[in-house]
Amino acid sequence: MRLFQFALICLAAFIQYQLWFGHNGLQDYTRLKSAVDAHQNLNEKLLKRNKLLKADIEDLKLGLEGVEERARHELGMIKPNETFIRVLPKKTP
Repeated sequence: MRLFQFALICLAAFIQYQLWFGHNGLQDYTRLKSAVDAHQNLNEKLLKRNKLLKADIEDLKLGLEGVEERARHELGMIKPNETFIRVLPKKTP
């Protein structure tokens, strides 16, 4: 009977070792969980960026105001017969 109890204790110890330190154990679980969380955060950021880009594309497709605004701000373009005035701030010592 003592041999049977010893075998059961060894089996329980082996199972506990596998649970805590073995392949697919708790250490792997926590590592994979943190990796999944990091990827989910990245996906959320990318989804927000994609929504902004889609809204920008729709704005450029539907109206000329978006195209005109982009041309003015990014390329510095002006309309014909339009006067461009640039006001520079004062230099403070």
